[in-house]
Amino acid sequence: MNPMALMKIKGLVDKFKSNHPKVPLFFNDAARSIGEGSIIEINITTADGKNLCTNMKVLPEDIELINQLKDFAAKQ
Repeated sequence: MNPMALMKIKGLVDKFKSNHPKVPLFFNDAARSIGEGSIIEINITTADGKNLCTNMKVLPEDIELINQLKDFAAKQ
């Protein structure tokens, strides 16, 4: 990956963490708790009040993706 793009992404992530300090803490705790069979639900309420919601049951291959993302994040 382009080093300049990585620097830009890192800056955006740092700003996100500054603006929303509880979100990364939540994702850290959630990542340690997610296991096969867990249900992940995502709920979004738009600015105009529309509600979007979905969920998924965690499969074994999803755990591999989560582990790869954690490893990648740890290296950054």
